[in-house]
Amino acid sequence: MSIRDLGLRVAATARPGATLRARLAFAGIPLAALALVVIVVLASTQGAAAIPPWTATLMLLDRLPLVSIDTGASEAWQRILFEIRLPRVFAAALVGAALATSGSAYQGVFRNPLADPFLLGVASGAALGAAIAIMSPLPIDSWGFGWVPAFAFVGATVAVASVYLVARTGASVDDRSLILAGIALSAMFGGVTSFLLLTGGQRAQPIFEFIFGGFNTSSWERIAFALPYLAVGAVVIALHARALNVMQLDEEQASHLGVDVARTKVIVLVAASLMAATAVAVAGTIGFVGLVVPHAIRIMFGMDYRRTLLASALVGASFMIVVDLFSRIVIAPQEVPVGIVTSMLGGPFFLYLMRRRRAVGL
Repeated sequence: MSIRDLGLRVAATARPGATLRARLAFAGIPLAALALVVIVVLASTQGAAAIPPWTATLMLLDRLPLVSIDTGASEAWQRILFEIRLPRVFAAALVGAALATSGSAYQGVFRNPLADPFLLGVASGAALGAAIAIMSPLPIDSWGFGWVPAFAFVGATVAVASVYLVARTGASVDDRSLILAGIALSAMFGGVTSFLLLTGGQRAQPIFEFIFGGFNTSSWERIAFALPYLAVGAVVIALHARALNVMQLDEEQASHLGVDVARTKVIVLVAASLMAATAVAVAGTIGFVGLVVPHAIRIMFGMDYRRTLLASALVGASFMIVVDLFSRIVIAPQEVPVGIVTSMLGGPFFLYLMRRRRAVGL
């Protein structure tokens, strides 16, 4: 039996009802994609200057190649939609997809549903790396470009490697040690970042963006900067989806079945860390998206990583757009930092998962 066939069988038999979930997934993924398109349009119309959804739709269609539509929209609406709203919405979608995909990958590698870029210290490590880049004498045009993503990636890689080494006992990784090490590293990295913020003066002001997270500085240039990194990470993780399926059995069994477990772990962790670091470089530290979304996807679609990775990206993008929209309008004209909203949602969900795992003896 090939690894491909075994991976499919593992995904189909991992839980009762998984076959039904696999059938539903074929309809669920197109519906998730359609929902994302609708959410993008609706989120682009909301704000201090409301734009009718149908007019916004026509304006978007008018920008397509070989399409010309008389939308009747004013120049002000054109600027608001294409220069302010859409960059923010697309940035939120990319960050949400990146965090959800990296969270799903971390959970697959560690075989732990509590693994997440925020809880593992990856986001805090990336934020610290970005803060060091900001405070360094290296030439940086703005906090979203230059050396910032490189430093953020190094910080994320150091964090995930440290957590893995601390939690590893022999050939296995202890679940509790993994989470506790991540929390400890997050606190340590957060403390250093706060110290840089307090002592950095005016130059350290952009670090606030990393601490609270948000999209109020989004731009098409920043999106163009992020896309190559996110695309590389997503493709690499997707190419290892079948190996992740097999690894859900057991590392030793996966090795006997032809999976190079050590190599797969390193590659997937590096790719997931690249995506998480890029998300931090674009939007700052936004927690729990990589925990909540993959868990919900597994409930709906089962354990087949060939589907859950794509579904996590689509639902993560929609989730982040909705959260950002809520943060914009709940106490308008003020904005609530997106990281605060996701923490308020994700914290109770994390406690629920801990309680549920304890109840079933995990």
